[in-house]
Amino acid sequence: MLLTLDIGNTTVGVSGVERRGEDYQVMFSGKMPVVPEQAEYLPPLRALLEEARILAESVEGSVLSSVVPSLNGPVCRAAEELLGKAPVQITAGGTSGLTFAVSCPERLGLDRIADAAWAVRRYPLPAVTVDLGTATTFNVLGENGVFLGGLIAPGLETGIHALASRTAQLPVLTLCPPEELIGRDTEACMRSGAVYGTAAMIDGIVSRVETELDRKVTLILTGGLAGLVEPFCLHSRVWDPQLLPKGLALLYDLRTE
Repeated sequence: MLLTLDIGNTTVGVSGVERRGEDYQVMFSGKMPVVPEQAEYLPPLRALLEEARILAESVEGSVLSSVVPSLNGPVCRAAEELLGKAPVQITAGGTSGLTFAVSCPERLGLDRIADAAWAVRRYPLPAVTVDLGTATTFNVLGENGVFLGGLIAPGLETGIHALASRTAQLPVLTLCPPEELIGRDTEACMRSGAVYGTAAMIDGIVSRVETELDRKVTLILTGGLAGLVEPFCLHSRVWDPQLLPKGLALLYDLRTE
């Protein structure tokens, strides 16, 4: 089993991935909260493996992607102490199966590279991946695995929290599926605006990408909030909640072949 570690802006995603021929199967997934002042991530990492009943000695290695460089050291130290070896750290310049048509590949979020790598390996191209988390991130992938670029928009929760913090009468609320498009009270209006608004944004952007490429694309949704939005999208789509850990496992294998 391979352990994948993805340091995001709000959580560290941890998954156990096993190879199944040309595919990968995610055996468990969990999250650790990002706490910048917390220098020790070993206890929560050990707790995640114990909860999943995974023995450290059964894990052959680990792979790390991160969009918060200051946390790389603490998380790597925890993984090395638990597993006996340091994680492989993904970089934009490493082997990914991708070629880049962007000006500064080294500035791409490593989670975006992992998403793109698995999408190129698994799905018909051209494709658009949409990762719905703290930000809503689009990757546009051309034929032959060319990373053409993308778009970044505020995530659903980010937008809801911004509304609540910058207005006098809008509340902080928990996101859930709206019951109807037209909200009948403030909370319902906010939920409908966030969820339907994000779904409409995805549909509209993908349609514009198809116009620009003059081709139909495969739309792949992933990320922690994708399950909330996916039922409200109109465009034909695939929901792959494990796109990132599978992409990290693939990048690990490509770098260690």
